[in-house]
Amino acid sequence: MNDKRQKPLSTEPYKGVRDFYPEDMYVRKYLFDVMRTVVERYGYVEYDASVLEPTELYRAKTGDEIVNEQTYSFTDRGGRDVTLRPEMTPSVARMVAARARDLTFPLRWYSIPNIFRYERPQRGRLREHWQLNADIFGEAGSGADIEIISIARDIMQTFGATDADFTIRINHRALLNAIFSDYLGISNKQADALAKLIDRKAKLPHEAFKNQLTDIVGDKADTVLDCCETQTFDTLLARLPEQFNDMESVAELHNIFSTFSQEGATNVVLDPSLVRGFDYYTGVVFEVFDTNPGNNRSLFGGGRYDRLTEIFGTEPVSAVGFGMGDVTIRDFLQTRNLLPEYHSTADLYLCTTDSSLIGEAHRLAHTLRTKGLKVELNLSDKRVGDQIRIANKKAIPFVVCVGPTELETKQYKVKNLATSEEITVREEEIHEAIQVPKG
Repeated sequence: MNDKRQKPLSTEPYKGVRDFYPEDMYVRKYLFDVMRTVVERYGYVEYDASVLEPTELYRAKTGDEIVNEQTYSFTDRGGRDVTLRPEMTPSVARMVAARARDLTFPLRWYSIPNIFRYERPQRGRLREHWQLNADIFGEAGSGADIEIISIARDIMQTFGATDADFTIRINHRALLNAIFSDYLGISNKQADALAKLIDRKAKLPHEAFKNQLTDIVGDKADTVLDCCETQTFDTLLARLPEQFNDMESVAELHNIFSTFSQEGATNVVLDPSLVRGFDYYTGVVFEVFDTNPGNNRSLFGGGRYDRLTEIFGTEPVSAVGFGMGDVTIRDFLQTRNLLPEYHSTADLYLCTTDSSLIGEAHRLAHTLRTKGLKVELNLSDKRVGDQIRIANKKAIPFVVCVGPTELETKQYKVKNLATSEEITVREEEIHEAIQVPKG
């Protein structure tokens, strides 16, 4: 008889995804709470959708490259091609198109979905993450662009970041297209190749970028470089023909930069090389960048996509929004010591001097819970000292012990584990003596 033991299963999660232990979940909940607090301050309401979508939804507008190389796509048992969503925008566009006649515009919607992309895991980029999506539907003016960018900025500030910690880089796809066609005079095929190259500019050495640029536009490479490296909006306009001043995209950018300047924002800047890769963007695009030299990268971004609902056979609905992923924002906050210190969900650990008193402690715990306290109750026969060490290790801020003397006198010692301060109060005063910091 062969006694072959089965090889133990690995305890590691699937490559590129995460387990959320309580300390990690605490941070994730904090991130989500801040996101929800800010977007709801602007009147946004929450929605959700299934993590599974028909693959054709992404192939139609996100592009073949993402579908073929960066998604988890498969054929289900019914023979349907389905994909774990790599982003939320196509899903929300589908939902809006489905009920466009019944919805009251403008819509201010948000969600915090789980997103999946099959790519090489690295710092700031995993195969799954959670992402805040905030969008306005039915507002075509630049006021909606300003509001969306303001929300992004407000969230960063609510996390504790200053203007010196990040920049908001802005461009306009319609202006970029006009520069390609009316200023450079290149073909649509060249423009498409040029946009894709500019989108990768930050990832390429300068010489490699210029060589590839020359391959696409020839002797106009220096002109493109000058435009890409322009630092201010006024300087860019000075380089362009005078008729560009009359363009709607130029007026929109003027309004955006003027508004943030009046608000005293010092970190909202033009970036003519900002493209953002998705095909569906039609107007303003923006990205939030970390200014830390050790993490000088894009944190998140968004833009205007006014024609996405057309793929569902409905009238186009103007839209602008952004997505903020939890991985990059957590890295950003961690490098700046802006993450909150972990503490348990429990406000109080209720000890017992003897296991025979657990029943009495149950009664007290119930009373305290009805008064709003979150109470964790010892159910073991461990010594009081060991119980207190458990509470301390779990980051529970207060301890109360239940013993024969306490039950007889109805007076209890409330100990603050952070400060070691201890006060004696009556049973009915315990909930008042425990002041737990919020947030």
